[in-house]
Amino acid sequence: MSKEKSSSFEIDFDSYIIQSEPDKQENGKLWQTAIGLQQVDGLTPSKYLYETAKRNIDGEISIEEAKQLIDSYYETRQGRTEDEDDAEEADKVSVRIREILAEKTFSFTPDLLLSIHQRLFTGVFYKVKAGRFRDYNISKREWGLDVLAPKAQMSIISTHANGGRSPTYGESVLYANADMIRQTLEYDFGQEKAFDYSTLSKEEAVKHLTRFIANIWQIHPLLENNRYTYDELAARINKTRETVRTNLRALEKMDLITRNGADKNGFWNVHIDATN
Repeated sequence: MSKEKSSSFEIDFDSYIIQSEPDKQENGKLWQTAIGLQQVDGLTPSKYLYETAKRNIDGEISIEEAKQLIDSYYETRQGRTEDEDDAEEADKVSVRIREILAEKTFSFTPDLLLSIHQRLFTGVFYKVKAGRFRDYNISKREWGLDVLAPKAQMSIISTHANGGRSPTYGESVLYANADMIRQTLEYDFGQEKAFDYSTLSKEEAVKHLTRFIANIWQIHPLLENNRYTYDELAARINKTRETVRTNLRALEKMDLITRNGADKNGFWNVHIDATN
């Protein structure tokens, strides 16, 4: 018996996965993963994405046709709300993840990482060029470290930039130097490719993989979205919208940042090296 749907339009993917047809099972799992990754990021795909995914799972349309339908859908929509902009990101990235997951070729290299980033986010983050390594140095106060550390015994935090010492809540984390991103990735990828999982238990394998992912996270190799709205920034730092607005205006007056474009579709330029 299928589970209760969380909304009136959401597909019950489990019902597709348990179907006897192998192609339908595999396709359902790919879509489930693609959409689930958006939900982990706090994004909710639209009703239209679910309907399009169902048509693809049923074999009515190809994945290429699904991509074209999603792109066309948003090209024709004018005057969208901020929630609809988030849905556009979720929809476009979901269908692209679904396409990539079905591909059988894979090379564990920094170049493939760039290629995937470009394929996922071109035309989504309009003011950030997808498929490029970060070309500036950064440090950030990471809100999640107080949650991550106790649950992971602090051991999964990368030693790349912290000398083996686990950071504490709210501490500024120094990420990999921009000039060394490719070399650092090649080292980590090389170590991971050479690692032998065959002697590990399932729990040990998960722990090792988690450590590897944490290492890549602390390299922070790719360009970030610089199109945050006041409300998004306020939510990320747990401040009011007006506090964010006031502080950003002060930074503008100090010529540390400038705003390019409109509030809705513009982006921020930062004029300082955050590590200095």
